[in-house]
Amino acid sequence: MNVLGSGKPIVHLVDDDDDLRHALAQGLELEGLPVAVHRAPEAALSQIGHEAYAIIVSDIRMPGMGGMELLRQALAIDPTLPVILITGHGDVQMAVEAMRAGAYDFIEKPFPVSRLYAVIERALEKRRLILENRTLRSELDGREALSMRLVGRSPAITRLREQIVMLADTDVDVLVTGETGAGKEVVARALHDLGGRAQGNFVAINCAALPADIIEAELFGHEPGAFTGAQKLRVGKLEHANGGTIFLDEIESMPLGLQAKLLRAIEARSVERLGSNKSIALDVRFVAATKTDLATAGARGAFRSDLYYRLNVVTLALPPLRERRDDIPLLFFHLAREARGRYRREIPDVPRALEAQLMAYDWPGNVRELRNYADRFVLGMWGGFSGSAPAQPETDDDPAGDLAERVRRFERSVIEAELVRNGGAMKPTYEALRISRKGLYDKMKRLGIETGSDPDGDRDG
Repeated sequence: MNVLGSGKPIVHLVDDDDDLRHALAQGLELEGLPVAVHRAPEAALSQIGHEAYAIIVSDIRMPGMGGMELLRQALAIDPTLPVILITGHGDVQMAVEAMRAGAYDFIEKPFPVSRLYAVIERALEKRRLILENRTLRSELDGREALSMRLVGRSPAITRLREQIVMLADTDVDVLVTGETGAGKEVVARALHDLGGRAQGNFVAINCAALPADIIEAELFGHEPGAFTGAQKLRVGKLEHANGGTIFLDEIESMPLGLQAKLLRAIEARSVERLGSNKSIALDVRFVAATKTDLATAGARGAFRSDLYYRLNVVTLALPPLRERRDDIPLLFFHLAREARGRYRREIPDVPRALEAQLMAYDWPGNVRELRNYADRFVLGMWGGFSGSAPAQPETDDDPAGDLAERVRRFERSVIEAELVRNGGAMKPTYEALRISRKGLYDKMKRLGIETGSDPDGDRDG
């Protein structure tokens, strides 16, 4: 029985003595423990993995591979795996050596099953804690990495990060919606990189960029002679993504005729190359992205409704920048730091008037447009917001809010920008802003800016 990935514990019992093996297994099962019995150590090792919620109980002396070699190979798979050794009277010294080599415990024959059960219980509890800590560390690492990709503190972007973490380790197909330049591919790559398919290929296809006459061959591949010019076998993008993720960007641009074939591939999880009748199994996750309302497009016949419903198992909506203005200064500095690394230039001082302009502008090109401005700023080619990025007119329904709200938002952006520039240090921040230490803390508290330890010695008080 293979228990890799199982949420229930299992005891792998290894002993070449059939009578003792069955007696111990029966006694442990009566205590409520699931037991897998093995006559040979190799059988137990084949079912042990780094994430297995399991332990090994093994006799030391067996023909072929003995308990000491089993211990060595088990700990090579996972150094924290509990291995309990059963010893005869003359094997105690060997068992002591095994403890030094990493064994969890040893039990000397003869022994009551209740004693073995007590040791197993402790070993399983230790294993459970180890696996839980690994999972927590992995989630924290994933969240930290995700925060560097999807920068921001707004409720919308915070919720999006939470959803990505929840979905990443599942195989559910996802539809990502958002305006051009909002970062839909960033979301797709995060779903891939934070999940179990991270070691597989991430294959991105821009459905709008491929000519209609070659997109089918690109997706499904072809056999030699399938059509004029097909001189050799070509593996399609879907097949190339096996074990990984296929990202279909601008899915709304895919020709209607090809949408039917894609739908069959998604539902059957298989593909046929052009010119072949052989079905090739697909183990892929589909992530599609669109900047349009596919339900509306389906209602007017511009997109297949059945494909929309098949893709729309889970939808992640990526908000445009104008709907998360508080994130813009932080995101700008993040993109400026990336540009600094690419161009090996220092980031110039940011005028406070510029921060107000960043907040006021609507950014129709979203993050992509903001990245271009950050690049130009670092390169010393900043030209302000005239021309291609005019100041936005104020209207009664201006999303920036009333005067008090805009002042509050601007004040918060200035403080946050200064904190970022000073690495979170309070002293240089309040000195640069020409206010007192108490004044800075009061403003941060009023504006909802998180405080923390100060590298210079000032602390949240």
